[in-house]
Amino acid sequence: MSNALKFEVEGVPHHDCNQRLGHLSLPGREPINTPHYFAVSSRGCVPHLTQDMLKDNTSIKGVYAALEDCEFLDQPPKENPAIYEFPIRSNETRLRRFIALQEDALLILGPRRHPPILARAANTNTSISIQTGLGFRTLESDDYVEAGRKLRPDIILGMADYEYPKRPGVKRIEKMGDRTLAWFRDMIAGLGDESPESPPVAIFAPVLPIEAERQSDYLNTLTEDLADHVSGWVIYDRTSMDAIPPPLHHLPKFALTNIPGPHELLDQISLGLDAFILPFIGEATDAGLALTFTFPGPEPPKTTPHPTLALDMWSTTYISDTTPLIENCTCHTCKTHHRAFIHHLLDAKEMLAWVLLQIHNHHIIDNFFINIRQSIHRSTFNTDRDIFNKSFDREFPINAGKGPRLRGYQSKSGPTQPRRNPQAFRSLEDAQERLAEAPLPSSDADGDDLQRRGFAEKVT
Repeated sequence: MSNALKFEVEGVPHHDCNQRLGHLSLPGREPINTPHYFAVSSRGCVPHLTQDMLKDNTSIKGVYAALEDCEFLDQPPKENPAIYEFPIRSNETRLRRFIALQEDALLILGPRRHPPILARAANTNTSISIQTGLGFRTLESDDYVEAGRKLRPDIILGMADYEYPKRPGVKRIEKMGDRTLAWFRDMIAGLGDESPESPPVAIFAPVLPIEAERQSDYLNTLTEDLADHVSGWVIYDRTSMDAIPPPLHHLPKFALTNIPGPHELLDQISLGLDAFILPFIGEATDAGLALTFTFPGPEPPKTTPHPTLALDMWSTTYISDTTPLIENCTCHTCKTHHRAFIHHLLDAKEMLAWVLLQIHNHHIIDNFFINIRQSIHRSTFNTDRDIFNKSFDREFPINAGKGPRLRGYQSKSGPTQPRRNPQAFRSLEDAQERLAEAPLPSSDADGDDLQRRGFAEKVT
């Protein structure tokens, strides 16, 4: 392991606020000013964007990848998964080359997607339960460590004994700290015997979403015995921020918390969190929404309605609207296309619609964080946050259309919920019997005749 990851806090937070500015750097990667965010990936790619689009049309500086997303976990256990044997040059790492991620972008690897699907089986002393493309299975601590050794991300998140979104019971809480500490020791041992030529991997330690006193032994051990191996913190619940030991409070805090929109994001920045994963960006894109909010935003309106957080591009309001998504927006989408075109693409179910919306929405978030950092630097963040909260609706508009097709792990489902998508295929046994008994249609038969004989079904 290496201490190549550097995080410097700019100045000292004011006595009545916790938000802070920081500078995250790693050799060979573009430095990141915090607070900032990392893009959510699906099987190594930011949804709707190819890697060249990511580099040419966005300002994304880091990507979060989940090990349960990797295809080799979908297959029966193998001694040497294909990705572990992927050919690389001396200055490359396997995961980065496998997903074709640009060299200057920071790459973070965690065990589970964010937000994860609630797994059916409970965690054990040596494993956590995950969901792959083929269903639920367990991920052993040793296998996760081996993935870190072979794939060499810039940052790897320690495995936590936490089953999102369930609240742990009393008996479960007693085990959480011990298991998480044991898995963290496994990670240190597995990555600590690498040669000096191996690319450095920074380890972020989990802060469990339980009371500080319930995990004090675990955190005290990290502080007193393993502090040299802790490069940062992973936060699963905003209420657990107070549990971070003061001697290690200066380390970067990476949030895997629930953030449904920008209001909650600002609240968590005010608590001192530094880096975020924001699934609501992709959710807005999938819903056909174009983000429109800015920070701190316009003066709060004296009457309702408040400005919305996004435009629903499915709305027929935009059929003939040839203005950009946002006036004076400098993203590729707004500079080259207009609202009517985006609406047409959505209506025609063209994939380009979601590509253009994804580019625009990430541009909005990039500017949002730039303005947040400027506000913290001016010491006006709390005032600006109040203006934003009073200026914009807290909820995104309800979209009027359908999004792109979802994978199973992207759909939150329960035992009593109906299918999200209609059944695409049906049994043909009854139709086969009818067709065997039906006379063959003549060459001049029309659609109605074919339907009457059972050879076709009319689509309206």
